[in-house]
Amino acid sequence: MADIPHRSFLQPHGSEVNRSGELEVLVLVAERGSLSAAARLLDLSPSAVSKTVSRLEARLGVQLLQRSTRRLQLTAEGAQLVEQGKRLLADLDALEARVAARSAPQGVVRITASTSTGQLLLVPKVPQLLEQHPGLELELLFSDQVADLVAEGIDIAIRWGQLPSSDMVARRLGCTRQVIVGAPEYLARHGVPLHPQELQTHRRMGWSYPRAIPHWPFLVDGQRVAVDTGEVLRVNDGDVLRSLAVAGAGLARLSLFHAWQDLEAGRLQVVLEDFNCGDLEPIHAVYLGKPERLPPRTRAVLDFLQTHIDLRHAELLPVPWRA
Repeated sequence: MADIPHRSFLQPHGSEVNRSGELEVLVLVAERGSLSAAARLLDLSPSAVSKTVSRLEARLGVQLLQRSTRRLQLTAEGAQLVEQGKRLLADLDALEARVAARSAPQGVVRITASTSTGQLLLVPKVPQLLEQHPGLELELLFSDQVADLVAEGIDIAIRWGQLPSSDMVARRLGCTRQVIVGAPEYLARHGVPLHPQELQTHRRMGWSYPRAIPHWPFLVDGQRVAVDTGEVLRVNDGDVLRSLAVAGAGLARLSLFHAWQDLEAGRLQVVLEDFNCGDLEPIHAVYLGKPERLPPRTRAVLDFLQTHIDLRHAELLPVPWRA
């Protein structure tokens, strides 16, 4: 019986009898030919393995192994138990696999995202997600403050940009390029900038996040240059910045996926695209814990998001909506 997936409950607690665990120990001892080899596979001490076999012998009232200083050998009763035990353990593994595969994801999944990302990426997908997994309950927490997944009991966070080193595991959902945009009315009043140097005469709206980069990058004659966003107008909410741009308050640097609908509708236009560095910002679904130990409900949501979120349009080059 090759590579039996050992169970973490091999050592009984109190007076509880763990028959499948004892049987697995005996099978591994027989297959590996020694107590120490079985112990290494099970991550137990040889004495713990020996005690488990002795406990099984005492419970059954028969000797299963003949021990000597040089070798172990199964008795007739031990050989019979090992032969039939292999089939029982294989049947148990198959049964557990079938049950796990058929169990529908259910329970509460708490998802956090920035307000703009949540509105654009998550909200349109919620009806299909709940239709596909009717046993799920969702709590959507939209905020432009970075959530503490442990302290706030968050299962999944949608985050864009480069991720710092942490204990979180990330699934990439896609990426988006950044564009400088303005409303047609604003551009009609203040003129369309044709070079990054001309931005000094324009109102440049930026972010008030502590971690925000206070400048816009451009590529001029093959060199990266930076233009300061200024101090006139800064916000901490993506939807507010987009709305201000649409209202004609100034120019903004937005993710293409965020500005997409306004660009298609003509409420915004792209400027200075010839100087765009082409940087792509990744968007991830992040979570804590080992992937193989994720609850089915969390794994179902992650799989759904990775399958159904399509951001290829947000990487377009060139951008068609130029002023």
